[in-house]
Amino acid sequence: MWYELTNPQQIDSPALLVYPDRIAGNIQVMLDMVKGEADKLFPHVKTHKMDEVVAMQVDAGIDKFKCATIAEAEMLADTGARHVLLAYQLTGPKLIRFRELVTAYNWVEWASLVDNEGSAEELAATFADSLYRPIVYLDVNVGMNRTGHPANSDLENLARWLHDDPRFDFRGFHAYDGHLRDPNLFVRKDQADAGLAPLEAIIDRLETETGTRPALIVGGTPTFSVHSDRPNAWCSPGTCLLWDWGYDDLLTEQPFDWAAVLMTRVISKPAPGIVTTDLGHKSVAAENPLPKRVRFLNLENYEVIGQSEEHLVLRVPNAEALQVGDVLYGIPYHICPTVALHDEVQVVRENEAVERWTVDARRRRLTY
Repeated sequence: MWYELTNPQQIDSPALLVYPDRIAGNIQVMLDMVKGEADKLFPHVKTHKMDEVVAMQVDAGIDKFKCATIAEAEMLADTGARHVLLAYQLTGPKLIRFRELVTAYNWVEWASLVDNEGSAEELAATFADSLYRPIVYLDVNVGMNRTGHPANSDLENLARWLHDDPRFDFRGFHAYDGHLRDPNLFVRKDQADAGLAPLEAIIDRLETETGTRPALIVGGTPTFSVHSDRPNAWCSPGTCLLWDWGYDDLLTEQPFDWAAVLMTRVISKPAPGIVTTDLGHKSVAAENPLPKRVRFLNLENYEVIGQSEEHLVLRVPNAEALQVGDVLYGIPYHICPTVALHDEVQVVRENEAVERWTVDARRRRLTY
């Protein structure tokens, strides 16, 4: 099978395995979904957090990236990214760290988000005595109710103020609709179109007033299918580079392949029909209910009945077929927080683990 190692005895478990050929295939699918227009892509790096994966995207012609942390931003700069949006409204010490990053990597076109005048003023004050004129996008709440300003007249006036204030380089709007996860693509499309309609009306009016159409960075992986055909919009998929069990079940119209696999071992058989592996909370995302943690590829008819920091306990009717030391391979339900649990990944080529990549940006701080 494509996921099985020929040298599992050389790999300690639990381990996260990645498959570069499959990552490359997923990058190509991203490009195919935007009809080969790499300039339409503004992918997020929060899923993988690895410079080697960024380098693969750069080699494919992608030059704009989103990130969520200062560490991810520094990783992007170190990898040669030229356009980076820190898609997180900065406040407190993060503003100082961002200034240090902008100063150190002055060849990168840095941008960040604001959703209110006070935060914009803080950003302007941070760079008041520098040569950098903050590039800003207005973060818009299109229904997720996590961050952003509602698409109303106050948002429109805030955009006019940013556009007219010489302290800022106002580029446009950022709208993340990650709450739209209906399995029916047509329902998802109707919901996404309805959520964006008030914002697109604002963009139309601002274009008429200024003669320049504000940019729109929109969506993530769930609505990538919807926005990939939206004119005048940049798309920000991210999870699709590694893919996971959750999105594979939900987004059936997206033809991405699993490119990251968890490797675990049977470490005990404490009772009849019970098998314990070393895949604990510290190795796979545990924010979902027990049945939605991992899907094993080489084990059938099992039930996850318990998990703690270092153990995952299964009820297996044919437990006698498993021995302590046996290797299991599984797809995490949610890959993004799973990657963040691992310092490094094992790189698999032609079924052999041949090298390791460091998950550098899982840390909160690299240099700045």
